[in-house]
Amino acid sequence: MARRWMLPILFLLIGLAMALKQVSTGSGGAGVALGLVFVLLGVALSPLIFPRSISAAEARRRSAADGRPIVYWRPGCQFCLRLRVRLGSAASRAHWVDIWRDPDGAAAVRAVTGGDETVPTVVVAGQPHVNPDPGWLRRQLIG
Repeated sequence: MARRWMLPILFLLIGLAMALKQVSTGSGGAGVALGLVFVLLGVALSPLIFPRSISAAEARRRSAADGRPIVYWRPGCQFCLRLRVRLGSAASRAHWVDIWRDPDGAAAVRAVTGGDETVPTVVVAGQPHVNPDPGWLRRQLIG
């Protein structure tokens, strides 16, 4: 659990320190702006903007029933963030598995990536795709 929040918290602390330094030197506006930038980065890198994760076993069960893709991801991954942002509201049509919370999910990713935990790894109709094009996945989810 703590590992999922390390990077966002680090961004928040660094942003706070930099903002306080700016404010102490008389640049209040710059300090507030800098603080807001780091808060936004912290939120963007946190698990908060991703759909609720489920276990890999539950994702496989649901995917078998409804045919929706499974997206294996982890907090702090810039490629996962890019995928999530580009999918927009269509992201809720996939089953999301946080590999840092689910060891079975991490094992599933390692099995298809040659032992690495490369994310995002997406399984569509039983076929794994490592770091797929977000536009392609969006088309899979919508149409």
